[in-house]
Amino acid sequence: MATLNNGTSNGVRCSQIEAIQSVPPLRVTNPRQTRQVFMDETVVTGVFRRSLNIVLYYNRATKEDSGWVIAGWFKESLMRTLAEQPILCGRLRRGEHGNGELEVVSNDSGARLVEAKIPITLEEFVDLKEAEKLEAELVLWNDIDEEDPQFSPLFYVQVTNFQCGGYSIGVSCSLLLADLLIEHNFILRWAKMHRDVLSKNEALKLPIFYLPNLKPESFSPSGITTASSKNSGQTVIFKSESESLDLKDALRFSVEEAESILGAEMPSEFGFLIKESDMVIKLQTCKKHALEMLPTNLGTRLSASSWDVLGINEIAFHEGNKPCRASCWIGSTNAGLAMAIPVPSSSELNIIVTVPK
Repeated sequence: MATLNNGTSNGVRCSQIEAIQSVPPLRVTNPRQTRQVFMDETVVTGVFRRSLNIVLYYNRATKEDSGWVIAGWFKESLMRTLAEQPILCGRLRRGEHGNGELEVVSNDSGARLVEAKIPITLEEFVDLKEAEKLEAELVLWNDIDEEDPQFSPLFYVQVTNFQCGGYSIGVSCSLLLADLLIEHNFILRWAKMHRDVLSKNEALKLPIFYLPNLKPESFSPSGITTASSKNSGQTVIFKSESESLDLKDALRFSVEEAESILGAEMPSEFGFLIKESDMVIKLQTCKKHALEMLPTNLGTRLSASSWDVLGINEIAFHEGNKPCRASCWIGSTNAGLAMAIPVPSSSELNIIVTVPK
């Protein structure tokens, strides 16, 4: 079995970050989009840390394919896709009315695109005993600055090159915008846009932003701080096609079913995120004992599933080259978390329950 010197306990990454750049939307966002964030005081700290993380592993599609090549083309395809969802590359800020309320605004500050390498082959990495724990090396996430949130990106993409030519694509997104990945299929749309970009530029062997041709040998980014551990829980996704469900009733049913399926217990208090509309997100602390006092008779009106329903195993940035492995988790869930996300233009409701391991 392969071994890898893991220095995450002292803040050192196993993967070596080679470059970081910002990717704004292709065109200026006008008018600006905003999303208000209302929350209990007790959940303020948690919302700055929590993120949805996705890692997709790919074998090289052709002899010329590599993570360096795909990251070079990402600059164009991501810019084009962000123009359709510009709030992903916006920032969290205090409201303009001086009341301290938070809002996300699509100010075109940009997503972060990270290029990295790791001294091991893809097959060896997957075979590592601690592979699941080390997956945090393949996706960059920096907690949002609580004092000055307006300077913190809410969306990251990391392309990590393995020694064999295979690569991983890691996506991390603040939970305040995670519904865009879960229900608006942003990554699937981006993959299609990327394939279109490759098709239009098939005569070019290399992209303009091809890092091995641009990066000085002596250059290495410094001052990078990352969340270096995969602090994740176990997640069950519940779907309902009924618009008449009582939300608290559905939440109680989902939490109890998740505990039964996972064989784990939700804490007595946990965070609850509710997407009321594209413009309003609410976060509150939910007390489990208060839910237990509610009657529930939902039966089969809520069906349980897993992260597979996101379709991440089908995401191909090269035609026909689907992930050989995919992973998804919500970070920083020591206190437990539930999310209620309605499906756009539908009566369907998703309740996502993450129970700490």
